Amino acid sequence: MLKSLSGRFLILTVIFVMIAEILIFVPSIARYRESYLLSHLERAQIASLALLANDMIDEELEDELLENAGVFNVVLRRDESRQLMLSAPLPEPISDTFDLRESRAAPLIMHALARLSNSEPEVIRVIGNPLRDAGLLIEITMETAPLRAAMIDYGLRILLLSAIISVVTAAMLFLAVRVLLVRPIEGVVNTMQLYAKAPEDARRIIEPTATITELRRAEDALEMLQRDLTQSLRQKERLAQLGGAVARVSHDLRNILTSAQLFTDRIEMSEDPTVKRMAPKLVNSITRAVNLCESTLAFGRAEEPAPKLNRVSLSSLVEDVVESEKLAVGEHDLTLTEDVPMQIMVRADPEQLYRVVSNLVRNARQAIIATGKPGEIAISACENDDGWHIRVSDTGPGLPTKAQDNLFKAFQGGVRKGGSGLGLAISSELVRGHGGTLTLEKSDENGTCFCISLPRGAVAA
Repeated sequence: MLKSLSGRFLILTVIFVMIAEILIFVPSIARYRESYLLSHLERAQIASLALLANDMIDEELEDELLENAGVFNVVLRRDESRQLMLSAPLPEPISDTFDLRESRAAPLIMHALARLSNSEPEVIRVIGNPLRDAGLLIEITMETAPLRAAMIDYGLRILLLSAIISVVTAAMLFLAVRVLLVRPIEGVVNTMQLYAKAPEDARRIIEPTATITELRRAEDALEMLQRDLTQSLRQKERLAQLGGAVARVSHDLRNILTSAQLFTDRIEMSEDPTVKRMAPKLVNSITRAVNLCESTLAFGRAEEPAPKLNRVSLSSLVEDVVESEKLAVGEHDLTLTEDVPMQIMVRADPEQLYRVVSNLVRNARQAIIATGKPGEIAISACENDDGWHIRVSDTGPGLPTKAQDNLFKAFQGGVRKGGSGLGLAISSELVRGHGGTLTLEKSDENGTCFCISLPRGAVAA
């Protein structure tokens, strides 16, 4: 109950209403005290009228008049003369005097609170204006005990009424919040839970029905999110099924092509000039097909292990890549250069980083050789406070616009004829595993440049 929205709203409503009632109570009790004193002044003035009508009244009647007025003495000032109208012995000296002729809110509140806090019986003097201009002023002396008792009684009745108002108001607001807000929210939550059990079922998508603007906006946003998620799940399910089928086909096709490779070895031994000329092309085609099948199976299994980070000499790693690629260049007019400071030690998995750099250099080499023109591939590196940056640039023909748009997407970013488009996708995935990024900095008719950025430290908690 206390943890629910409606329960907390109920408690807060009661608290706020009580605070408001307390703020009202303080000036109310001060006004009640003033009214009480004014009523005693009025009663005392009425009692004094008996003396004005008859100058001589007996002592017993005087005591009765004072008792009915609730005072000890009544002094009436008429025509600048102060006259003691009625008098009785005081039980104790006068402790304080209060002039109600020019009463202000702050003093009235302070005197009321002081009277409530003081339980000692006292005698006070009260001064006020007579009714209907029956003199200049009227002055009485009275006990404080009846005044305090009347104030406490009035205060208890006010507090009881405030409590009733608070409870009734809170109950009404509780029901209103329950009907207008909590139930619609519970409906949304129930719909979300039902949808979570079978997100692919479009029948479980929420249908916005709220009349409250904010809640309707939330339902509309949730409906859009659920529809997009359902569509995405269906698409991923179809892709998963397609991927499974492709993996099975690739597996069987790889076995068939592997067998075909064995026969090509025999074909290459033929003395027929035509066969000798065509055999290398056949071997290359079968080799590419086998590599495509193996890459597809590896990518589909997502078998790349997490990188084992160590301190690696970047210069030595790049040198190994360059030496390996120089063997593949052969007689082509292609230059490989490196500009990597000897002192740079990167934090990376050496095997995976080698694969990434080698893939970028190999792609650049194949692109330049395909043009039949001379070219250059340059590998450079630098470091700063954020991390290490490795750039592989070439003077090749650049990447087509379509290839740039899908550069790091599997099976979509291939540029070379017969390529699968998996190389850059896998390289980007390996770099992300290091917490870094693989980006294309530029690609135009003057060449292409890729940048590998590796962070220096671990991810912050």
